[in-house]
Amino acid sequence: MAVKTILTEPNKLLRQVSLPVEKVGNEEKQLMDDMLETMYEAKGIGLAAIQIGIPKRIIVMDIGSKKKEPMYFINPVIKNKNSEHSTYEEGCLSVPNQFAEVDRPSTCEVEFLDYNGNKKILKASGLLATCIQHEMDHLEGILFIDYLSKLKKMMIVKKLSKQKDKVDRIIV
Repeated sequence: MAVKTILTEPNKLLRQVSLPVEKVGNEEKQLMDDMLETMYEAKGIGLAAIQIGIPKRIIVMDIGSKKKEPMYFINPVIKNKNSEHSTYEEGCLSVPNQFAEVDRPSTCEVEFLDYNGNKKILKASGLLATCIQHEMDHLEGILFIDYLSKLKKMMIVKKLSKQKDKVDRIIV
């Protein structure tokens, strides 16, 4: 397993639509293992493959608070969304140190392939539903800041651009 570099906004790869996975083989399992290690290292609870520059419809998540409970979603599709919404303060590993409240359906049903390529259906609510929808947005090239006002989004992107432009300095 290896920790990968997480892409940060602005980066045109993050706006790319990810491609379906044809079959779940050793390459995909290695990718998911690397993604999980990368996510844990970054102290995140979800990561889409596109966030490490790989445009495949793969997501890893772990919202367990006490022990590790990794979840794997390959080619996820949301089948049903609740009309009731809930609001969570969201952050993103690709939008570092930025947080905003986002309103999303409070429950959803997602169909996907698991780590071994088995078809599954999961009914999710609360934080799990929010996390699934957030990560699935990545597969469509959407970031949580896209739900914000134009001005707020612009301010965040400008701040992130300035951080990227800073040259690494060595202090002796």
